[in-house]
Amino acid sequence: MSATSLILISVFLVSLIIQLRARKFMPALYWTVIVSTSTAGTTISDYMDRSLKLGYAKGTLILVSLLVSALVFWKVKFGSISIAMVSGFELELMYWTTILCSNTLGTALGDYLSDSSGLGFGGGALLISSVIAVIALLHFRTSINKIVLFWAAFVLTRPLGATVGDLFTKPHSKGGLGFGTYGASAVLLGILVFCVMRTSRRPSALPAPALATGFGPDGDTDGDEDVRFLEPTTV
Repeated sequence: MSATSLILISVFLVSLIIQLRARKFMPALYWTVIVSTSTAGTTISDYMDRSLKLGYAKGTLILVSLLVSALVFWKVKFGSISIAMVSGFELELMYWTTILCSNTLGTALGDYLSDSSGLGFGGGALLISSVIAVIALLHFRTSINKIVLFWAAFVLTRPLGATVGDLFTKPHSKGGLGFGTYGASAVLLGILVFCVMRTSRRPSALPAPALATGFGPDGDTDGDEDVRFLEPTTV
């Protein structure tokens, strides 16, 4: 594993430890962990696919199995995979483990669709966008379990990001738009920072709150109820 990969994984672990020890929700810290799970997931996926020579398809199947296992374990141990009120050290750690599995899978699946399926970057992004649109329609028009639909859409945003990212960064000769890694990253980071600042200033406009109420790593609480995460779905 390269030095860059080790640095990215270290950043994820450090930010995660700080998040797990935090006593209240801090948007900048939360989104730092989200971003670091994405970068760590990308480097883990690349290591599996390229260094271990598993290939995109086999790597994707392994990561699907890991993600399903994480969700099943979450359901069995904690009774529900809803993140409407994730609280306590163990459940929050389970949440972040699942997020990491999801992000790692997203990179592998996105690479598979872009490079191995024949769809290309634009075709892969269009396919995933269409599936997410169908999930959104099912959410609003059917009685299918909202938690299941949330996780389906959440997982698919990761390969969508991977395929759209490749579409922006890859050169024209490879079917991309040729904006380059640094240019596309700067634009996307700017959009992310803007959205985080907007939502941080208008908490009442955010979706239903989730996660955690002043629990530390030892499971103790000082009695102060502190909403720390902001939940993207309702139950």
